[in-house]
Amino acid sequence: MKGQWIGRTSGDQVGLIIANVDDRGDHFSGVACTFPDDKSFLPSGISFNTKDKRTDFSFITSTAPINPETGLPWTWEEFQKRFPGISHSKKIEVSGHFEENELFFNAQTDLGLKIESHITKKPFSDISDLPGETKTWDGYKKHVATLSESGYLFRGQAEPWKLRTAFHRRGRYDLWRFINEDIPKLHLRLTGRTEHLFNLQNPQEYGAFLNLGQHHGFPTPLLDWTFSPYAAAFFAFRNVPKKEATNEKKSVRVFIFNQRKWNPVPTPLVNLGTAWPTFSIMEFLAIDNERAIPQQAVTTVTNIDDIEIYIRQKEDLNKEKYLMAIDIPWSERDKVIKELSYMGITAGSMFPGLDGACEELREKLFDE
Repeated sequence: MKGQWIGRTSGDQVGLIIANVDDRGDHFSGVACTFPDDKSFLPSGISFNTKDKRTDFSFITSTAPINPETGLPWTWEEFQKRFPGISHSKKIEVSGHFEENELFFNAQTDLGLKIESHITKKPFSDISDLPGETKTWDGYKKHVATLSESGYLFRGQAEPWKLRTAFHRRGRYDLWRFINEDIPKLHLRLTGRTEHLFNLQNPQEYGAFLNLGQHHGFPTPLLDWTFSPYAAAFFAFRNVPKKEATNEKKSVRVFIFNQRKWNPVPTPLVNLGTAWPTFSIMEFLAIDNERAIPQQAVTTVTNIDDIEIYIRQKEDLNKEKYLMAIDIPWSERDKVIKELSYMGITAGSMFPGLDGACEELREKLFDE
């Protein structure tokens, strides 16, 4: 049952449903949100826990109206102020079962509305579904030279893995749990190690804090990109072992994302709690984060597990091309690293501090 389930509902409310389910060891927990096609019904959300991990499940839980403009849960006071005299269900009874990549459920609210759904989830692969165009290093440089300076973002990876955040790669899906449980613990732990005391009630500082955790290895729903195609190439080749640089069968991958068409103006604010599917471009304040500026960093924030499918759906809907990929053979490694060092793009410049300096010297002085 663990995972992200996106499908359609039928019954008294027809529309989109998204369920994000975490494995809690002896049971499952998660959130589910419905977005009716009939706009006279408001989006709704629930949090739930199953009794155990049996394939058949049932539970009764509270419902919450969701602000259709922000995608955030409303308090009942906010709802009544906006829609005085309008009724909204407060309880829902759910039963169902799951089988590998299929989820079935039936639900009935305390107002008598009946909703059901059968969701089939595509088996997940770690390898990107996006075909990459293979180019030499020289071919790559020629290609990126034709792109507009500010119109594209770049992300380098040692192999053509699927675009996916570290949060989702670690098998986590419930962002409401992440906000309410994980972030306070991280804030408590890092407070004694940062010069700045981050105010998580300030949206800009909240984003900067998340970005700091991301850059130091904490799994978040953020995905790192850069404005520089050469910084992206550095990150792609950085972890390719020297002794495997002759491997003609493997390639690094650089994703190229058309920011200008997707979202012309990155925002410094982040809201992880939105129920709507989102893939947003963010620029965060570089508070206590020396790496952000030299890396020309820009970030995407998402609540979507399979980002490539989501982008492809938007491409089909809008008749646009947002995402491309270039694959460069591992055999180009030494040439790429040498040229990038001439440009001043090294571990020492990308990672200011002892770690970066040692990594740069390791590259220069050791063969493996």
